[in-house]
Amino acid sequence: MTGMTFPEKVLATKAGLSRVEPGQIVTVSPDFLMSHDNTAAISKTFTAMSAKRVFDPGKLVIILDHCVPAANEKHAQNHKTIREFVRSQGVSNFFDIEHGICHQVLPENGFALPGALILGSDSHTTTHGAFGAFAAGIGRSEMASIWATGTVWLKVPPTIRIEVFGRLTPPISAKDIALHIIGQIGADGANYRAVEFCGEAVSGMSVSERMVLCNMAAEMGAKNGYVPPDETTLAGLAGRARHEFEMVISDEDADFQQLLTFDASAIKPQIACPHTVDNVRPVSEVAGTKIDQALIGTCTNGRLEDIAIAASILMGKRVAVGTRLLVLPASRAVYKEALKAGYIADLIDAGAVILNPGCGPCLGAHEGILAPGEVCISTANRNFKGRMGCNQAEVYLASPATVATSAIAGVITPPD
Repeated sequence: MTGMTFPEKVLATKAGLSRVEPGQIVTVSPDFLMSHDNTAAISKTFTAMSAKRVFDPGKLVIILDHCVPAANEKHAQNHKTIREFVRSQGVSNFFDIEHGICHQVLPENGFALPGALILGSDSHTTTHGAFGAFAAGIGRSEMASIWATGTVWLKVPPTIRIEVFGRLTPPISAKDIALHIIGQIGADGANYRAVEFCGEAVSGMSVSERMVLCNMAAEMGAKNGYVPPDETTLAGLAGRARHEFEMVISDEDADFQQLLTFDASAIKPQIACPHTVDNVRPVSEVAGTKIDQALIGTCTNGRLEDIAIAASILMGKRVAVGTRLLVLPASRAVYKEALKAGYIADLIDAGAVILNPGCGPCLGAHEGILAPGEVCISTANRNFKGRMGCNQAEVYLASPATVATSAIAGVITPPD
């Protein structure tokens, strides 16, 4: 009998079983349940189920981030409904509009832990696999049901192991690696599969870079992305962990559905062209394309390292005339650190507009919506039609280095 993969081990443990197999349906109780501005809609479904009290308020983590502060009365009412629900249910893990993006705030506050089972009503919940957790996105009705019962059915996914060997050489980043992989396997290449990222290049990445890989796993169709926890993981969790945890690693003789390898040293700066994430090319092939807006931030690339890269490129330079540069720190904590380091001042001096932490322009909610015919280059994770509020605009996806360099030139420009 072969060993088990990481998701098989976690789901077996949470289901109280000694072993599970891919395709098996198991009943599990998650460690934490995350929701954001869609909590209002989930609470209505919860009430419609005739449920009165959530099974365990301590397991709910609710973070307002998608449209903060509220852009109109509809969003304001939505936030009010959520605050009333939080008070009535005694939810202590509530993070109001000042904290930042859910996928940054959750790990900053010690909820993303090795071996944990985290379910969130957002597709990019996969991000938390960077900390060695099984983290997956689920639907709103599923979330309401778990609030009421404490359990959910999950199908055990088969696992694709992606090994990235070699070393990352600046300006190549985790974003370039993620885009290259998606371009090779397609946006449906990992549908309802788990993806395990490993290899020399991955083990050499910071936690922030690993979060990029796991965040973008959702754009491969993956149920969850995962990086085996190690000393880097433990250092990132120091002083944060909410409770004790166990490092869960795939067995060496585990049965992986597919093994893929990529050479980090052979990858050039990458860009996803309109209007699909897997429409990936080297940046050099679309160099010279005029841009109207550049966005650095979001749950994919809004961390301190990303802002530092952008500031180093923009320091002493100016954003091109006719180009808007928006910078969106992923959280209040990131914002404060960037201020302390002087990165924000450098970006402002270069002509950037600094936005409050949140999702805003990424999903076309507010603060940076595009007009018909406009082109944006962004560090976000999606570029389908209408993603940034206008289905007649175009969105390109790239690394912070590529976006910052392009903002200076006013056209898409490779960072090397």
